[in-house]
Amino acid sequence: MLNQTRPIPLSPNSDGTTSHSTKPASGQVAGYLPQAGERDAVSLREFHVKLDRAWIARHIPHQGSMCLLDQVEAWDQQRIQCRASSHRAADNPLRANGRLGAACGIEYAAQAMAVHGVLLAPPDSARARVGYLVSVRGTQLHVPRLDGIAADLRVEAACITRGENNILYQFSVSAAGQLLLEGRAAVVLDADALLPNESWPR
Repeated sequence: MLNQTRPIPLSPNSDGTTSHSTKPASGQVAGYLPQAGERDAVSLREFHVKLDRAWIARHIPHQGSMCLLDQVEAWDQQRIQCRASSHRAADNPLRANGRLGAACGIEYAAQAMAVHGVLLAPPDSARARVGYLVSVRGTQLHVPRLDGIAADLRVEAACITRGENNILYQFSVSAAGQLLLEGRAAVVLDADALLPNESWPR
């Protein structure tokens, strides 16, 4: 069963020119995602709830001005589409030297992935599985900065593969039909449990 207002087309895979890996800076980026072989369960509690910024802020770790998304516009088991206007805000916490670089769009995509994880959580799940964004690859930046974009951002993420403890997403950020950036992101779930003798920087 789908819960969406319109189909979300997949962006093409990019074997792009830039590639980098990072350990998590802010911690959680995704909530629970069904494990391999587990029945795809969508929370019926959310079917008639407006998925606006207030709802998003209640369900992801990012708070205050760091909660970048305004609304979930469409989603299903495999993908999510969100809208954002915070790239135009003068107090956007990702701004540096008076500008918001296009690479900051990766954080917008990461928050969309976090919201997608929340939406896929079974209604009786006691605790969300903590996810960490561990690598971003094939990233292509088609513009140098985002703060000059007059239109709202459309942030899309689509699950390419999903394992028991990892998910690979394809993401894109666009505005008024213009593709601004795209890439692929790997999320590891319960990373602390997988690496009992190591801890991520907090």
